[in-house]
Amino acid sequence: MEEKANNKKFKTIDLAYIGLSASLIAICSWISIPLAVPITLQTLGVCLVSGLFGAKRGTFATLIYILLGAIGVPVFSGFKGGIGVLFGSTGGYIIGFIFTALIVGIVSDKTKGKFWQVLLAMIGGVLVCYVFGTVWFAVVYAKTSEPASLLKILGWCVFPFLIPDAVKIALAAILSNRLKKFVK
Repeated sequence: MEEKANNKKFKTIDLAYIGLSASLIAICSWISIPLAVPITLQTLGVCLVSGLFGAKRGTFATLIYILLGAIGVPVFSGFKGGIGVLFGSTGGYIIGFIFTALIVGIVSDKTKGKFWQVLLAMIGGVLVCYVFGTVWFAVVYAKTSEPASLLKILGWCVFPFLIPDAVKIALAAILSNRLKKFVK
């Protein structure tokens, strides 16, 4: 019975992995590919840590990353931080990372990191993030500007990111699959 209770607690190794993973997500958010719409590697970071470390560690790392940003640590893209970023037009995508981490982590745990299942979970997790973030964007945008059509919003928020996110998902799936054997 005592062994079961210990399994639910965070071990030192869990805390180390969570801290390093939150740092990795922050570093990935700072790496920006300057295109018409800048592309960051946040999605890669969230998918990688969740695929590699599972639901508990991956989700907590994502939450720590978001909480650090919320209190003002400049961990978001463009070295931004603060609660205003979360309540801004792109904040829904950042909050959506929690759902991505949960989906990818749960599937990774259940399938013991099997490549194709984790890859599909990453695709599904990012799609859920797109839905959450796009709805959030539409609501915030409508409050500050003229309401825009769904197609126009998708053109701003989703279409430019489909191919880059597909590449990031593939890379995250490959890396998490290859690195899984080194994780306790």
